[in-house]
Amino acid sequence: MSDALNKQKASLSEAERALVSSTQQRKEDNELVALGYEPELRRNRSLYTILFQVLAITAVPFGEGTALTSAIYGGGQLAYFVGWIVVCLLDQCVAVSLSELASKFPTSSGPSYWSFQLLPEGRSRTIFSFITGWVWLIGNITICLSVNFGTASLIAGTATIYHPDWLASDWQLLLIFYAVCLGTFLICAFGNRLLPYVDAVASVWNGLTILIVCVALSVTANAGRHSVADALANYDKSFSGWGNFTFFIGLLPTAYTFSAIGMITSMAEEVADPARDVPTALSLVVPISGVAGLFFILPICFTMPPLQDILNAPQAQAMPYVFHTVMGTPGGGLALMFFLLGVAVFCCISISTAASRTLWAFARDGAIPFSSIWSKLIGDQVPLAALALLTVIQMLLGLVNLGSTSAFTAFASCGVIALAAAYAIVIAISLSTGRKAVSTARWRCPSFIGYFVNVVSIAWVAFQLVLFSMPAALPVTVVSMNYASVVLVGFMFISFVYYVAHGRKVYNGTPVSHGI
Repeated sequence: MSDALNKQKASLSEAERALVSSTQQRKEDNELVALGYEPELRRNRSLYTILFQVLAITAVPFGEGTALTSAIYGGGQLAYFVGWIVVCLLDQCVAVSLSELASKFPTSSGPSYWSFQLLPEGRSRTIFSFITGWVWLIGNITICLSVNFGTASLIAGTATIYHPDWLASDWQLLLIFYAVCLGTFLICAFGNRLLPYVDAVASVWNGLTILIVCVALSVTANAGRHSVADALANYDKSFSGWGNFTFFIGLLPTAYTFSAIGMITSMAEEVADPARDVPTALSLVVPISGVAGLFFILPICFTMPPLQDILNAPQAQAMPYVFHTVMGTPGGGLALMFFLLGVAVFCCISISTAASRTLWAFARDGAIPFSSIWSKLIGDQVPLAALALLTVIQMLLGLVNLGSTSAFTAFASCGVIALAAAYAIVIAISLSTGRKAVSTARWRCPSFIGYFVNVVSIAWVAFQLVLFSMPAALPVTVVSMNYASVVLVGFMFISFVYYVAHGRKVYNGTPVSHGI
């Protein structure tokens, strides 16, 4: 009798939970309708899973590892360590500023939608929304491309641990890149139901990687241990040629690591309570990653081999060389690279998922050629066509590496610049309107804090636009030249041609919000 009652209570409890979940989903769907869109995606993500995804996108060991060379050009340990702290504080201002907008307008359309809603009525806001959306889309595609290609380069660099004289040819590197792109596509396309769990595993893997690297490097230190002064304050300006500006080059790794955090807003329509959960996750990612990152950066600073040797590392990949040298054996280096490559693969999956939602949402608004194709959902409510287009674009752009490795490197900087510019545009518009819209958001800052973080965000982005357009070292050659601004202008010219030829006839801006 007692067992029967317990089963009845448990059954009732499950029914109640299902009812609450159904009621919550109807509420969020009604709010999405108020924003002008019909619910199409499956709301299968919670606060924790969306936080796990943005942590996977941040991927501290991958971002700080693949861009370590920039820190060396920036002077070494001082720029690597202090730069991490400084940029974390600055990017937290950006994250908080975006969180308010994501809470007020929880839709996958992101900045293009925000700019349209914040500006007064008129043709100009439609044009401005189109421009913002294209800058945002270009940033999503190129930053995703940089992650996938960075992963391919890490794989090639890892092989040099056992074969230091081997150098992957352009074709070999391209084929590895294609394998990464296709593998990511298959996982994202056919594992949609499992992706929240993949992101959870990714976050655990990130934490485990940081812990293992911290312990392994600290205990082994085969290349020797530096004093506290050298580990935290060593500053060599001789590598970059930028003189007193050298330190700022060292900010690049951290800025790259946090550049894509805003992409999580494109997942809003798959989150149970996006007006609360998305901004909460976005505001937490920098503090969590900031603290965790210290446990990855500090052991490297204390055990780092000679800086010039790192710059001469095979395949231009610093981390395989650092791990191999510090661990003292190829096996030890390979073991640490195994964990780092896992972080990279998870990052590819998470960032490709977010980028595909951005492309799908922009197509839904009719802002790209053949939008009716790319805005379709197939199977398990997956934007498969948008994901396929994202993959094909990356693979086509990958061909650039056959002709110019320096031009391809510009895609990473272009991604950071475009994403940052999109952030600055919407934050500046919100600020210019007296923060009227975000003042009624569920997740918002006190007024004086909001103004402060908005101003700091715009100033920081303005500096990033300059920083990521500069070559890392002087004198400038055809190889070392930074073509990021050229790439961005080229993409924007394509969008301009499309708008004049056809886009202005079909793109009328995003739907008008009726408030939530």
